[in-house]
Amino acid sequence: MQNQTAHAHHITDIIKVMNGGIEFYQEAKTKLDDSTYNAFFDRMIGAKTEAVTELQPFAIDQQGEVETDTNNLVKARQAYTKLISKISSESTAFTYVDQLEEVEDKVLEELDLALERNQTQDCEVTLRRVKVRMKECHDEMKALQVAAQH
Repeated sequence: MQNQTAHAHHITDIIKVMNGGIEFYQEAKTKLDDSTYNAFFDRMIGAKTEAVTELQPFAIDQQGEVETDTNNLVKARQAYTKLISKISSESTAFTYVDQLEEVEDKVLEELDLALERNQTQDCEVTLRRVKVRMKECHDEMKALQVAAQH
């Protein structure tokens, strides 16, 4: 049995979810032409782009190449949101915020799965740092979701 401790585990899955989230936020910005949301979405895009950049070396370690794909679940949420917003324009903001909050949940879930595995020390340190930032994104999104309901 070969020693797996030198390899990063589950990193490509995290990057796929983050890439999907970045795309989703970019789309939301074009659909919700609202400076309040745009500034917020820009912060989310920035945080995820930074996290992907930090995690990419571990993805290369895991699979031998840079991960550029997106997660299918995130793509499905994006398609669902597009569909719903076509049907009812007045709930567009709430629909986007609601689905993006679900994406934030998924990001945290993937980070937790990676942290349960035996990672190299530098990978684990990076994952923990990324998780703190993504938890902040999630909490901000949750607050925005509550505000959008009222």
